[in-house]
Amino acid sequence: MMRIGIVGVGVVGSSVVRILQQNKEVIAARAGEEIIPVKGVVRSLGKQRNVDISLYSDIESVLNDDSIDTIVELMGGVDEAFIVAKKTLGAKKRLVTANKALLAYHRYELQEIAGEIPIGFEASVAGGIPIIKALRDGLGANHILEISGILNGTCNYILTKMLYENIDYATALQEAQHLGYAEADPVFDVGGIDAAHKLLILASLAYGIDAKPDDILIEGITKISNDEIAFAREFGYSIKLLGIAKRQNNQVELRIHPAFIKNAEMLSRVDGVMNGISVVGDCVGETMFYGAGAGGDATASAVISDLIEIARSKGAPMLGFKKPFESGLYLRSQEEIQSRYYLKAEVADKTGVLAQIAKILSEEDISINSLLQQNGMNDAKILLSTHYALEKNIKCALKRLGELPVVLSEPLMIRIKD
Repeated sequence: MMRIGIVGVGVVGSSVVRILQQNKEVIAARAGEEIIPVKGVVRSLGKQRNVDISLYSDIESVLNDDSIDTIVELMGGVDEAFIVAKKTLGAKKRLVTANKALLAYHRYELQEIAGEIPIGFEASVAGGIPIIKALRDGLGANHILEISGILNGTCNYILTKMLYENIDYATALQEAQHLGYAEADPVFDVGGIDAAHKLLILASLAYGIDAKPDDILIEGITKISNDEIAFAREFGYSIKLLGIAKRQNNQVELRIHPAFIKNAEMLSRVDGVMNGISVVGDCVGETMFYGAGAGGDATASAVISDLIEIARSKGAPMLGFKKPFESGLYLRSQEEIQSRYYLKAEVADKTGVLAQIAKILSEEDISINSLLQQNGMNDAKILLSTHYALEKNIKCALKRLGELPVVLSEPLMIRIKD
């Protein structure tokens, strides 16, 4: 019998308790033993929670209970959660967490501390999609060449609304907040931070790269306007917040940013609050994973899958390897990333403006692929896409374009998926 203590009995924690109790027979059959939720820890005992377990406000009451052998950490945050995780492992209790922020900063430390103590974290990336087990186990025979993922349902909902209903960013965000998809302060989601945490976890599984959020390129969706939506429609693209992990020779590039995706690609059809992840292996080719990236029941399903796996006692290391398995790999500099780009510049409607823009791009070794001009009364918007260019060159070009007297506002750049 596995006895569970849950730290953080909110939406997901309540779903974990309910599903463990409601589906206890099938879970026990698959796990080989009963999995019983015993105690929960909450910040406030005064808040009504519809769960059939004993609740406490003191974490130590669960950590120090010798009858509890497994802790499910659902409290969120980084520093306090790391303390709880270390205490859990120090007490020789098994750990399951859905905390992507914790893992983005401390995944390797936790694996080192745990030793042979199992840690499950399937719920930390893409909710109910079993992407962790797919990378760690199902695709274990492959060198992973590329991961491309829509990892944040809030951003995907906003961009889907903008594309299909022709509403602006502020209106789409407000609707997402009204429906509970976005927080009152949405910066964690729309700024790309949440997706970056998830990408770092996937990159560890695929490449053994120990990068932190500060090491990688992170851009959110707050600058996306209806101009970019018009460009997408004109040239057959969707626009998504995309997480990309890509291996090229002995380098791995990691980046989170909005990207134009050709409508023919499967990822372009992942709409609303859903998540989708494409994984390319050298043996299997491309595989596609799709499903609910958040929500109480979907995330709880992933938490319980970890509990079942722990009950089966595989004893595998947390990240699936005990020593580096991709020797000689290192993180590519952000400046050396290559991509195709979309550029938007609001300019004065004067003769020779396009020639000035083209001259700067040419001097920075950037060639134009397609161009769209929208004329106003006394100004115009230049929307263009480029062929492949280096990140350092495009940034230098943006700076120079912004200094032109004929350019009326800061130019915008968005990457185009390969």
